[in-house]
This record gives sequence, C-alpha cells and structure tokens, in this order.
Amino acid sequence: MRIGIPKEIKNNESRVGMTPAGVAELIKHGHEVFVQHTAGIGSGFADEEYEAVGAKILPTIEETYDVAEMIVKVKEPIEPEYKLVKPGQVLFTYFHLACDRPLTEAMVKSGAVCVAYETVQLKDRSLPLLVPMSEVAGRMASINGAYYLQKTKGGKGKLIGGVPGVKPTKVLVLGGGTVGEAAARMAAGMGAEVYITDISLPRLRQLDIETPANVHTLYSSEHNIRKELADVDIVIGSVLIPGDKAPHLITRDMLKLMEPGTVLVDVAIDQGGCFETSHPTTHSEPVYEVDGILHYAVANIPGAVAHTSTMALTNATLRYAIALADKGWRKACKDDEALFKGLNVVDGKITFKAVADVWGMPYEPVEL
Repeated sequence: MRIGIPKEIKNNESRVGMTPAGVAELIKHGHEVFVQHTAGIGSGFADEEYEAVGAKILPTIEETYDVAEMIVKVKEPIEPEYKLVKPGQVLFTYFHLACDRPLTEAMVKSGAVCVAYETVQLKDRSLPLLVPMSEVAGRMASINGAYYLQKTKGGKGKLIGGVPGVKPTKVLVLGGGTVGEAAARMAAGMGAEVYITDISLPRLRQLDIETPANVHTLYSSEHNIRKELADVDIVIGSVLIPGDKAPHLITRDMLKLMEPGTVLVDVAIDQGGCFETSHPTTHSEPVYEVDGILHYAVANIPGAVAHTSTMALTNATLRYAIALADKGWRKACKDDEALFKGLNVVDGKITFKAVADVWGMPYEPVEL
C-alpha cells in the first residue's frame, strides 16, 4: 500500500503522524511510505532520517495526498485539506467529528474512509489510541494551569504547591479517566491539594487507593462541584464520551462562584468542551477571560511537546496502521473489533452513531 504522511498545518501543530522508526516498520511490511518535506521537523525528525529507512520525500502536501492510498496523520484535516482527500482513500487520524459539522460534511462529501483514533475501543472500553495523548494532555493541563495562575499571566498570583507556612493551591479535576488521573498526579506531585470527581464509584475507589495522599476523590454531581468552586484555584475539565460531545459541567452562572483569576483548563475542548464558556484556542493565543475567570482551551495541547507526543502516539497507532496497510481497511476492521469501532465515515455515509445523532444526519452502520 502507498502511505502518505503529510505535514500538519493546524496552528502550532508540530507533531507528525509517524516517527522514522514507525515508517521503517511499514516499509519492512512491504509498503511504500511518502513523507512530505519537513513533516517531522517540529518533532525533531529530519527528512534524512525518513530517507534513511526507505521513505520517499515529497515537496508538497498536494503530492503527498495525491499519491497515497492511506493518509496517516495526527490532527483532523482542516479546510485547506478538504479538497485533497480522495474517494476511497483511508484517513487514519484524530477526527473529533462530533464538534465540527463542516469537517463531518466535508468527509462525507469526500467519499473517504475515516478511521478515528479517538473511537478505536477495546473490549474493556479503553481507548488505546487516545490514552497516550490523554496522558500527555493531563500532565500538561496541570503544568499550564500552574503557569497561568501567575499574576503576570492573569491568575491569582499563587504558586501551585505553596511554600512552608503558605497553603498550597486547590485543584479540582472533573473526570477520573486517563486525562484526569494524569492531571491529578501531576498537580499532586507539584504539591497541590487535588480533588478529583467521577460518577463511577469503582473508579473513585481505585483512584483513592492508587493516587497520592493529597488527591481526594469526590462523587461527581452538580451540587458537589458547586460546593468546591468557592475556594478552587484551578479547574481541569477532562470528561470524555467516546465520539460524542462532552457535557457542560461548569455553566456560565457557575463562574460567579469562583474568585477572579481562577484558571479553567478544558482538555475536553476537542469534543466541544466541558465548560459552557469554552471555545477552542491555539498555542499562539491560548487563553481568554470570561467574567474574571481565565480559560485555557487549546485544542491540541500535546502539540507543545511534539517529540514526546509523536513517539508516544506512534507506539500506539503503529500496529493498527500496519493492519490497515497489510489487510486493507475492510479485512482489518473485520478482524479487529476495536479498529472496527474507529470507522466514523465510510464512502459518503456516517457510520458512527454518536456523530450522526449530534448533527441530525443519517446513520448507516458499516456492513463488512
């Protein structure tokens, strides 16, 4: 199979769809890999490294899409890429279609096969291609929350872990999944008092046993969340419903319960955000203020640590990319139920029910 790895063109997105090591594995399986010129440079991988393992370097994104039967990338195609996607072409990437109608309509119109990293799901309901980026995003959420808590950045002027004789900050993490746990551990490691919420009592018990002593569990309800907001310093939103829009756990009226300079970090912004007042931001303009509350809602948080993120992502996606290339998408998805759940759009039809329901568009399950 001919596999294309284009350069990401989303704002400040420095990750790349595959490391040279991953490309070497695909070539070892007998596939041709075409990498756009400088696609890996932001992650620390030069063209020469891809050429050394047998990849062919192409000068433009147009040529990369044109030659490829399958595109492997990191972020969803953005508007300039829509016209480059071909009928029958497999796109293997993060899509988050439930929060982007124009993208959904463009992929339906393209006739491509869209396999979304974020909905590939194992039998235990875990999301193997979301986990590595969730781990990065969770850690970065606490780091960025601590950074913007500085007075010079619009925050309260507090040091996240305090100092002897001065209390540490209070961090509220909404959602006890991979992102939430990673955020809680990082914040706890920096010395904060952390409260993490979830609606699953078994998960709360697990977190209570496995996390540091300065992480406290709390059942997620509107009443409990409201009670915590009066003295909270950082709120990290990390709630995910696979393939669907995130619920709004912090509403506009709840902002008045918080002190000015409180920092909200919305890691769920890729899925629409779990704060009512959230809208996507970029690494070049990451924050904005609503009613005195600072919002950080960068839609590609792991892009800031592109080298680490690209290596972690390739570690997770490679086996699935090899299966798609070796077998073709139909047989690969027939043989692997987890990969089958990644099918979001196929041949002009929405094949993931949550996406169809969000946009009121027809849902047609895939027949293999």
